[in-house]
Amino acid sequence: MLLHFTALFVIPIYTVLFAGKSEWFTTNFSVLGTIADRRLAFFIWGVLVGVFFHVAVRRLIPRVGGGTWEWFIKNVALLMLAFAVTTPYLPDETPFKAFLHVIFAAISGVLLLILLLDLMIRYYRISPRNALPYLVAVGVISVVSMILLVLVGIVSSALEVFMTVSVTLLTWQLLRVVPEVSEARGTD
Repeated sequence: MLLHFTALFVIPIYTVLFAGKSEWFTTNFSVLGTIADRRLAFFIWGVLVGVFFHVAVRRLIPRVGGGTWEWFIKNVALLMLAFAVTTPYLPDETPFKAFLHVIFAAISGVLLLILLLDLMIRYYRISPRNALPYLVAVGVISVVSMILLVLVGIVSSALEVFMTVSVTLLTWQLLRVVPEVSEARGTD
């Protein structure tokens, strides 16, 4: 129940509130997270998102027959998120750390999308008819994210809000519809 509440309310609301009244298309969470009174809020956002995805994906992997590869990708994605949230983005003061922050954040987001795509392909092999809408959703999230990146030219708060909320809601929905391992085989 707590996981569902977190996915439906806590993460989306917190994410939007964190972006707040900033210019969503000209700034990003990295910049917002360096503002003195928002550092803790940025860290909390990272913890919320990280814990949610750790728990949710840990439950999804066995349901779709995932193995070592999926566990590895999940762990690296979450480790990169932790590194991104704890490495300050201060390009004028510490350019190398700022560069690492950007790399960590990018790797985390890309790996999470790759992991979701992998899980959806596995689910599709089990139950094509049931999995198809979610496989398409991963594609739509990826395409919209790329469009936002290209149109704006940076990883913007708009992109980060979209990615965080859409991937959280998709993952929550998958937890609801992908059957437990014992029920999953032969459902189509």
